[in-house]
Amino acid sequence: MPKVSLLNQTGKSVGEIELNDSIFGIEPNGSVLFDAVIAQRASLRQGNHKVKNRSEVAGGGRKPWKQKGTGRARQGSIRSPQWRGGGVVFGPVPRSYSYKLPKKVRRLALRSALSAKVLEENFVVLEGLVLNAPKTKDFLKVLKDLSIEKKALFVTAELDENVALSARNIPGVTVVSATGINVLDLLGHDKIVITKAAVEKVEEVLG
Repeated sequence: MPKVSLLNQTGKSVGEIELNDSIFGIEPNGSVLFDAVIAQRASLRQGNHKVKNRSEVAGGGRKPWKQKGTGRARQGSIRSPQWRGGGVVFGPVPRSYSYKLPKKVRRLALRSALSAKVLEENFVVLEGLVLNAPKTKDFLKVLKDLSIEKKALFVTAELDENVALSARNIPGVTVVSATGINVLDLLGHDKIVITKAAVEKVEEVLG
């Protein structure tokens, strides 16, 4: 089982914690991670793009010239697709791009992302994370004590309002609950800082 240092929020070691080998100690599966990221990014797309087809554009109510005798090609409307200002053929319309991966694939992707962070030694476990009030200054002190200078994802067992509000204005810092962790966030941050209670919750869900 992989072992990591257990720190308090001032950055001092208070012991070690053993992590579940089937969640934090597997060999990361690159193809599954790729599929999970693509699926998650697809579901984030708004899909609200819209073009007008020939029935929706304004104008074109009458035939531009008579059918025969002009020497020009026959035309029925100046809003046909071949005309400037005409309707668009097979253009994008509002739709959902989201799709679901199988449950086992999603869980494997999460385990792979967590294991990758442990292998990279970018996985920090805190004994606890408590802020008495929503103050950005207090959270910046936590970051300084933990020597975190890059993008960091903080994972707590339950979403703590004081912690979430304190970190909200800090660039590169995201706070999620243990049930809200996802592959895109895990791979998109350099450091994962997770509380001991959140580790237990993740192990309970993914174990």
